[in-house]
Amino acid sequence: MSNPIRVWCVVPAAGVGRRMGGQTPKQYLLVPGSSRKVIDITLKRLINIDCIEKVVVSIGVEDDYWSSLDIATHSKIETAVGGEERCHSVLSGLHKLKKWAGDDDWVLVHDVARPCIRVQDIERLIDEVFRSSEGGLLGYPVRDTMKRTDASRKITDTVDRNDLWHALTPQMFRLGSLIEAIQSSLDSGVIVTDEASAMERLGIAPIMVEGASDNIKITRPDDLILASLYLKNQISESH
Repeated sequence: MSNPIRVWCVVPAAGVGRRMGGQTPKQYLLVPGSSRKVIDITLKRLINIDCIEKVVVSIGVEDDYWSSLDIATHSKIETAVGGEERCHSVLSGLHKLKKWAGDDDWVLVHDVARPCIRVQDIERLIDEVFRSSEGGLLGYPVRDTMKRTDASRKITDTVDRNDLWHALTPQMFRLGSLIEAIQSSLDSGVIVTDEASAMERLGIAPIMVEGASDNIKITRPDDLILASLYLKNQISESH
């Protein structure tokens, strides 16, 4: 895979994972049947991709867990101070990257709670975005019937699922453009939930690159069990 322009990565990891219901942030939980934490698995997959120069992890100000990780001292990993919302953490990581990266360099942003991301999907995203001028993200097509409801959860509409996608991460954009897009959203009082939506607000149309549906985000306790099954299945597929 040729990469004339350098690739970097930001991993927002300042969340406390309230929906998990425990005291330990979800990224520091052990994956069932494994001795490895969610954050260890996620970061290992990213740093093992040759074209990624550095991975900046945005951690919380009061994070007491990070320094105990072996991977925290890896030569490819740097840290930034995380913020109140995900977009604040991403922006902090992007500004930290400016120590080494140029505005035209590409940056991947990946959720720390997606440890099942497949390396081949990341490489496919990088390859396809290199051929695009506006960036892109991983996703997979919606397969279920989609319903819209009102505030009382009464169905108001059945949404055509054609051309609908689940947005995943990594999402990949040029450093300078992404900083501008997120800052513009914040200046307008908009808290964006992913990088693509920030770019879309500036009139950019990112490309969607199909990835595996097992790239789940761990949000609730059951997701940890599911992630464990997916990771074991990925290992068996590689043998």
